[in-house]
Amino acid sequence: MSKPNIAVIIPAYNEERAVGLVVAEIPKHLVREIVVVDNNSTDNTAIIAEESGATALFEKRQGYGWACTKAIEYLREKPNPPDIVVFLDADHSDYPEEMTAVLRPMLEEGCDMVIGSRALGERQRCSMTPQQVFGNWLATTLMQWFYGVRFTDLGPFRAIRFDKLLALRMSEMTYGWTVEMQVKAAKMGMKCCEVPVNYRQRIGFSKVSGTVRGTIGAGYKILAVIFRLLVK
Repeated sequence: MSKPNIAVIIPAYNEERAVGLVVAEIPKHLVREIVVVDNNSTDNTAIIAEESGATALFEKRQGYGWACTKAIEYLREKPNPPDIVVFLDADHSDYPEEMTAVLRPMLEEGCDMVIGSRALGERQRCSMTPQQVFGNWLATTLMQWFYGVRFTDLGPFRAIRFDKLLALRMSEMTYGWTVEMQVKAAKMGMKCCEVPVNYRQRIGFSKVSGTVRGTIGAGYKILAVIFRLLVK
């Protein structure tokens, strides 16, 4: 394709210390708009996002999927919707400058979705907890068994063609958003690719892996989505 219209979606909850750095490190020559969704933060996340050059939206319903859906609805209503959307975390654990590598299989090989795999890249010590590593392995193994698709990670750093994303009709509004996207893409026969990405310790405290409740809740939801979609 000719130079595509690319938008970046960054869900954020109380990430005032990190979100400005994430926005600043995105390769601006690649993207037309950066959308940060403040997911009911109690700090200055939205203000810093806007000061850094992003569009700030607000979603009071807390949940990764709710925040992503808010941005998708906003982009869908634009006169010139994006061709591709890239998802990034707001905690500075991803390397936004690796976006070129994430997009390359889509632009050169015709992939519909590209997952940035932390399992294939280099992870900084303690950047992922043992339960995160095990959970990713378990989820991707189950997806291979049940759906015949090979992934190595449920990584948040990913790109997908916008029309394909809309076709997935995403419905999981909390922890299961990423795995729902991958399972539905496999079931619809989309061309999915992975590339190695590096990963570092996040800035601040994780609201999911940093608590027992968050870890258990995320694990349960991810497994529930994998099994639920078997019968849909």
